[in-house]
Amino acid sequence: MYRRRRLVVIVGTLVIVLAVLLVGGFAWPGFWRSEAPPPQPQPVPTVTVTAPVPTPTVKAVDRSGDESAFQKALPSAVLQFALGSLAEAKEPKGQGALEAWNAEYTDGGSGEVALVAGQWATEDEAGEAAAAWTSAAGEAEREGDVKVGKKVVGQYAIVPAKGGKAVVVWQNGTAVLRATGPADAMEDFYAAFPL
Repeated sequence: MYRRRRLVVIVGTLVIVLAVLLVGGFAWPGFWRSEAPPPQPQPVPTVTVTAPVPTPTVKAVDRSGDESAFQKALPSAVLQFALGSLAEAKEPKGQGALEAWNAEYTDGGSGEVALVAGQWATEDEAGEAAAAWTSAAGEAEREGDVKVGKKVVGQYAIVPAKGGKAVVVWQNGTAVLRATGPADAMEDFYAAFPL
């Protein structure tokens, strides 16, 4: 008899536990099933389309082999512009430049960039010349640091000019350059110029 009571108690307990589970499963939402988190939207891959770097459609002038290191540093092509002429410049020499050049770059059409490049003995002298050239060009629309790697080697300024043109003046160490040309191309011209 004692065994029978024990069996009844065990079966009764199991029935009660089963009843609690069944009632809990139907009455309490989510008791039996776990809510899966809503699916995360997959990010759409971004596609960056980069146009090829423009190249000149005209041939650059032939350069003599007898050039100074500074003269050789002036490129024969910058983006779509090819070197059309290169001659000694007098104005920067009057301002103390050791060496100076006028360079004309052309795209073969209406796009022309006039470049004046000078090299001074010290960075301080070059900085003074760059400030004077920027001041003479007008009020800068945009200015910033010229960097080689992470090192600041000078400043640049972009100044709007008449007739849809712009002037960019920049200093890179002891070199100072001033480029005048189409306003929509001058920032790219400056950024692509290797000096």
